[in-house]
Amino acid sequence: MTLKVAVAGTGYFSQFHLDAWRRLPEVKLVAACSLDPASLVEAAARYLIPRQYADVGEMLDAVRPDLLDIAAPPAAHLTILRAAAARRVDVICQKPLGGDLATAREMVRLAKDAGITFVVHENFRFMPWHREARRLLETGALGQPYNVSFRLRPGDGRGAAAYLDRQPYFQAMPRFLIHETAIHLIDVFRYLLGEVGGVFARLRRLNPHIQGEDAGYVLFDFESGAAGLFDGNRLVDFPAANPRLTMGEMLLEGSDATLRLDGFGRLWLKPHKGEEREHAYEWRNEATAATASMPCSATSSPTSSKAPRLRTPVRPISGSSRSRRRFIVRPSPADGSSCRNPGARGGLPEPGRRWRQRAPAQALLSLASRCSSGVA
Repeated sequence: MTLKVAVAGTGYFSQFHLDAWRRLPEVKLVAACSLDPASLVEAAARYLIPRQYADVGEMLDAVRPDLLDIAAPPAAHLTILRAAAARRVDVICQKPLGGDLATAREMVRLAKDAGITFVVHENFRFMPWHREARRLLETGALGQPYNVSFRLRPGDGRGAAAYLDRQPYFQAMPRFLIHETAIHLIDVFRYLLGEVGGVFARLRRLNPHIQGEDAGYVLFDFESGAAGLFDGNRLVDFPAANPRLTMGEMLLEGSDATLRLDGFGRLWLKPHKGEEREHAYEWRNEATAATASMPCSATSSPTSSKAPRLRTPVRPISGSSRSRRRFIVRPSPADGSSCRNPGARGGLPEPGRRWRQRAPAQALLSLASRCSSGVA
């Protein structure tokens, strides 16, 4: 079955969406819509999109897609979704859903009333290091989870030119760090430790050339009793060849061991009162056609010799063993389980159980998994 996909928005971030759709053999990009004629023409030529429009309603009426991918800035999301809901077209939408909670709730209501599939694009949980962290938690390698912390340090937010080369509208967002970036890590925290029961935040603006906050601390109390800390600062960087690969460093602490993520995509495992060693797993960055393959492997063995079946959209590739696991950012086409409720507790549904008969979800999950290098 071929899935017909139309895309709304051809700005900077849309390239990651369009590239992912083009590389899925079961997907056909049928149209794109944008208010910027120059970027629309460029995207159409680069990704071989046959039809271009300035009005989303006109596009939906003309091409009748199976799925609309909203890759436009947040202020346009509600209007675009309203057009799709009126025509009962399934939607995947970039985060944040809208400018405030009321808008987000209105979008959910519109989709529910129309009976369409409505998915928010959260891609960080599909990154291989977060998948491996989840697997280690599920196998008990860390023991009882105590804390999770993440230091966001992309180092791209200094001066009057901050963000102008990528997403210039960042400068005018009244809510920025949490609304635009930390939401990724909040989703990862929920993916690893479950739902949040309480939260406290202290946010501040360090760059006077932008409107919103660009640094801050957020404390989380999880319903499980675990705790979390998000420590974000977009003005400073951290040890990494490409700061945008992981965007920072994570520490996941449990009663039996601590897991550390560094800026190179490496995981380090330290048993309680033991020596820290690099955790053996391998991943390959194939997120965009222009990105070179970036293998990352380790030499030590996991703490547990048990290798349970993964319940994630990351497919083990040849060479997996109990002492060495290899992963690639390439989802199984039958897996479409976690898109609808990114924060669900109790593990992911079995692959294909909920979404097996809905072709759009297969492509939605593929998009989320394959766009991991294009983080905001």
